Amino acid sequence: MKLIRNILDTIKPHVQKGGKFQAFHSMYDAVDTLFFVPNHVTTSGSHIRDGVDMKRSMFVVVIAMVPALLFGMWNVGYMHFTSINISADLFESFWYGFLKVLPLILVSYGVGLGIEIAFAQSRGHEVNEGFFVSGMLIPLIVPVSTPLWIVAIAVAFAVIFGKEVFGGTGMNIVNPALLTRAILFFAYPSAMSGDKVWIAEKADAFSGATPLAELTAGHASGLSPLEMIIGAYPGSIGETSFIAIAIGAAILLFTGVGNWKIMASFFAGGAIMGLILNGFAGSFPNNSYLALPAWEHLLIGGFAFGGVFMITDPVTAAQTETGKWIYGFLGGLIAILVRVLNPAYPEGVMLAILFMNIFSPTIDYYVVESNIKKRMKRAKLAV
Repeated sequence: MKLIRNILDTIKPHVQKGGKFQAFHSMYDAVDTLFFVPNHVTTSGSHIRDGVDMKRSMFVVVIAMVPALLFGMWNVGYMHFTSINISADLFESFWYGFLKVLPLILVSYGVGLGIEIAFAQSRGHEVNEGFFVSGMLIPLIVPVSTPLWIVAIAVAFAVIFGKEVFGGTGMNIVNPALLTRAILFFAYPSAMSGDKVWIAEKADAFSGATPLAELTAGHASGLSPLEMIIGAYPGSIGETSFIAIAIGAAILLFTGVGNWKIMASFFAGGAIMGLILNGFAGSFPNNSYLALPAWEHLLIGGFAFGGVFMITDPVTAAQTETGKWIYGFLGGLIAILVRVLNPAYPEGVMLAILFMNIFSPTIDYYVVESNIKKRMKRAKLAV
């Protein structure tokens, strides 16, 4: 680390105001604060300083996504070799998937961070930390065969119109990663739906359909409970393995970065809606979704990933303690409702979370108003 510090100190005079490369000051600052905690201090008042800042918190989230990323890379290779009926070992499957997923990560970070650095430099600000998480989320929630140019367009649109026009990180009203997926889903549906997109270079004889697609078509998911938990089936890169996602959730909760109230209420809302819909299964025997056990809804598709990494975004989630319970519960409820009752959107998690992002300020408003009324009532009784 001392070597890196010396290199950065050597470069610093050239990127400061008046230096030869001052146009790259924001980029330099982003790299500097990536490796080292900023040494800024307050000029007035009493404050406690520690070694934890926003970048450190964001890196915890990225680290929590690593298990899902590594499993997703292996699963991409495993699905490919399975489709062409070739037996491959663990390393061969992982290496194949690594080569397929890496370009998506590079494009996501390259385009997103490039835009953020340009905006920061034009405003004379530091580079915001938020895209460190979004840049990793985006590759994990898209099909492996998504063309890179489409990913680049969607990322650029989401960063500019989903974040920067509102003022950057901390000011966005929706999750940029989910906005990217929404843009891909509605603008380029052929790249986000169908059987072929979920497996890289699959054989034509292999269906490659996701469990949700099978259920939408009126068939059984074709997965055992163990297969649902492990996640070795077609789907978005980081969304299939419940085990990998659970490890990420444990990291977030142990470090205090993730909010357990939102996570718990999201899964509770999904389970309750699943149970309610199960009650109507006898009236609609042709709908396989209605008969799907509620607990299976929590394991397949993007539900678990959305409940751990998406709806818990601290910027777009509810801020009040009671509001967090309501926000998460309604998110899970709506996700399963859309998934089951709207065949056009077999995966309702994306739409449900985006919908709740919009309404989280309203939830907080009514929670605060309710608290004010309760305190006013207590004050009157005391008098």
